[in-house]
Amino acid sequence: MPDTVRYPDAIPKAWPFEEAAKVAARVQASGKGVALFETGYGPSGLPHIGTFGEVARTTWVRNAYTALTGQPSRLLAFSDDMDGLRKVPDNVPNRELLASYIGQPLTRVPDPFGTHSSFGAHNNARLRAFLDGFGFEYEFASSTEYYASGRFDAALMRVAERHAEIVAAILPTLGAERQATYSPFLPLHPRTGRVMQVRIDEVDAAAGTVSWQDPDGGERFITPVTGGACKLQWKADWAMRWHALGVDYEMSGKDLIDSVRLSGRICSVLGSPPPVGFTYELFLDEHAQKISKSKGNGLSVEDWLRYAPPESLAQFMYNSPHRAKRLFFDIIPRTVDEYLANAAKLPEQDAAAR
Repeated sequence: MPDTVRYPDAIPKAWPFEEAAKVAARVQASGKGVALFETGYGPSGLPHIGTFGEVARTTWVRNAYTALTGQPSRLLAFSDDMDGLRKVPDNVPNRELLASYIGQPLTRVPDPFGTHSSFGAHNNARLRAFLDGFGFEYEFASSTEYYASGRFDAALMRVAERHAEIVAAILPTLGAERQATYSPFLPLHPRTGRVMQVRIDEVDAAAGTVSWQDPDGGERFITPVTGGACKLQWKADWAMRWHALGVDYEMSGKDLIDSVRLSGRICSVLGSPPPVGFTYELFLDEHAQKISKSKGNGLSVEDWLRYAPPESLAQFMYNSPHRAKRLFFDIIPRTVDEYLANAAKLPEQDAAAR
């Protein structure tokens, strides 16, 4: 059990410290020795400026946690690379190569760039290079690896045991058509490898299997829920991950508020308290449209760094995370001016603090 948290005489009045205090209280109550922070990444597209914002903001909370408590922590950058390819992104080459792989896990889809073993592996490498380029301290995690290695097996068996309660929590959020067929389990087809969106006819919690029918040929299958033979639909998957890994903190965008609440309820059904959360506003392009990785709209990190130092981008992300931010060229000089003004005050502030 960690030592009793000893806060400084005055906790800085800044949002990362406010968040860190919540994490400290949670970790102390749990008796854990190490706090686990997590960021999630959907590798169907390339990392962009929103990716930087989420990891940077989480890192600031993590640093504040260290300053407040002196206790160790970890940051897990988790890639949902076992998700099925839903559509061909607009901003990749060789788009025709991907068209026949719709529904396949991203780690089984060929790399349209021709540099990695799969599209998922390519985008994971881009994510890691992106984070490394900014010097973030993190551990990378692959959904495919965690499922296939059995790391999630105990939690997946728990999902099978609590299947009825999980379905009952999710059904009110779905339309009538989806309610008729919904299960959190998505079996992988044993021959095609596709992630199957099918009705689950039976869940055998004792055996750890699901029974289902192939809609194309009518063939019936019994599939283990463990060992990477099944994955979970994403809200249940998110909750299962929190439960399995003991995640203490994860932030997310305003568009996921309802999903966070639902995943939190599922996490509680599995027997774990959901992590401390933080909701940030979305990034918008110059036309006030949400930035999309697949569309590639908005201002890119590369665009920003072509004209301004990375510290100015960090300041842009730090300020008012609860307020929506537009990202277009005119924002850059404005933010650089603010960064330079604040940087000029640092010697005076340091002297006053001595």
